[in-house]
Amino acid sequence: MTGSQPDASALVRIENVHKFFGSAHVLRGIDLTVRLGEVAVVIGPSGSGKSTLLRCVNHLETISAGRIHVGDDLIGYREIDGKLHDLPHGSIALQRRKIGMVFQQFNLFPHKTALDNIAEAPVHAKGIAKKDARRRALELLDRVGLASHATHYPAQLSGGQQQRVAIARALAMDPALMLFDEPTSALDPELVGDVLDVMKDLARSGMTMIVVTHEIGFAREVGDSLVFMDEGVVVERGAPRDVLGNPQHARTREFLSKVL
Repeated sequence: MTGSQPDASALVRIENVHKFFGSAHVLRGIDLTVRLGEVAVVIGPSGSGKSTLLRCVNHLETISAGRIHVGDDLIGYREIDGKLHDLPHGSIALQRRKIGMVFQQFNLFPHKTALDNIAEAPVHAKGIAKKDARRRALELLDRVGLASHATHYPAQLSGGQQQRVAIARALAMDPALMLFDEPTSALDPELVGDVLDVMKDLARSGMTMIVVTHEIGFAREVGDSLVFMDEGVVVERGAPRDVLGNPQHARTREFLSKVL
């Protein structure tokens, strides 16, 4: 992961991104490049801007300045003569098809089975035949270890199982990029491992991922790169084992002393 220098292997390029909420300057000139097939892990204290950054990548939050590219797409905008112009909603929806996102909360439809939760978006957003979407949903349920739970409703599933269904739902759109916003933070400790195992499998398969997490062991084992954020800036970045084992910045050392 580099700064804002062009990289032919980059899937994600975040360039000098700022975000204001009123007078609060939440992101302060973020530069980040994530290569194709890379697992980029973002850590930092609450309120450091990690989740906001993820939400900007798929335009759930609009940026105040800068640019975000995913593949050939300038997310949320069209650039004309150096100026950004908002894309229409339909064009933004097309861009989002390439980006899967898994949140802290599972956000499953409570009145739909696990199978139907996964098959819903491909049918309605991509026009895939219902039988084909359901076949793919069964394959994805098997991939996340829930093949026997296809007819279960969310209320019949544990939190960890619901989160694995949410991951399968995101994968059903065949995204080029997966974003994970603290996907295990709402889970009981004994349920975390199954979700992390699914994420590790995704990483092994070559999925490009940006993962905001407090799971330091996952960051060390699976991450290709690690960013430590604080107060809206990237304080330190590098190989996970280097940053975690020998942090160079005092703020990084202070944070890690409390979580390791």
